[in-house]
Amino acid sequence: MQLLFIADPLHTFKTYKDSTFAMMREAAARGHGIAFCEPRHLQWQRGASVTARVQTLRLTGDEAGVWHDITGESVQPLTAFDAVLMRKDPPFDAEYIYATYLLEQAEREGACVINRPRALRDHPEKLAIMEWPQYIAPTLVTRSAEAIRAFHAEHGDIILKPLDGMGGMGIFRLTEKDPNIGSILETLMQLDSRTIMAQRYIPE
Repeated sequence: MQLLFIADPLHTFKTYKDSTFAMMREAAARGHGIAFCEPRHLQWQRGASVTARVQTLRLTGDEAGVWHDITGESVQPLTAFDAVLMRKDPPFDAEYIYATYLLEQAEREGACVINRPRALRDHPEKLAIMEWPQYIAPTLVTRSAEAIRAFHAEHGDIILKPLDGMGGMGIFRLTEKDPNIGSILETLMQLDSRTIMAQRYIPE
């Protein structure tokens, strides 16, 4: 199979923990072809298919050093690949949304896109927990600093996190008498203009 991975720039990969790299490594071990592009390389023009400027990769096996070689570069339609894997990390911003629209068009043209672009838009990972409230800690999603303060007063020890982050980025813990609550809320919520998530801290 020929697989296209759409992801962040290759030089940003942390091979010791990156799940996209682990997927590439396993696919290569099974004899599949690996190609790569960033969302910014996607393009559509009337009368043509969704294309991308893609790089063909060979994994070197040196996970602590230079882990890949680029063996080729070309513009190809996404339908030329057996599967297109959307692996771009957050932020879940407008550019991410635009990429899903292009990928949805590629689907209509016959490309196999994993995960489905509509699902990526409709099912953001942090808010997916709302579908199973019985399994989660006490949680609040709001853009009201006043509501966060009330939640903090009720639960004492809480976690605050942005909805568009990943890998622990921008996460704060507020203990019962934390003197920094004002500055943390101002940083995260930008004067009640940004929705965040608060959850009761679970020591385990």
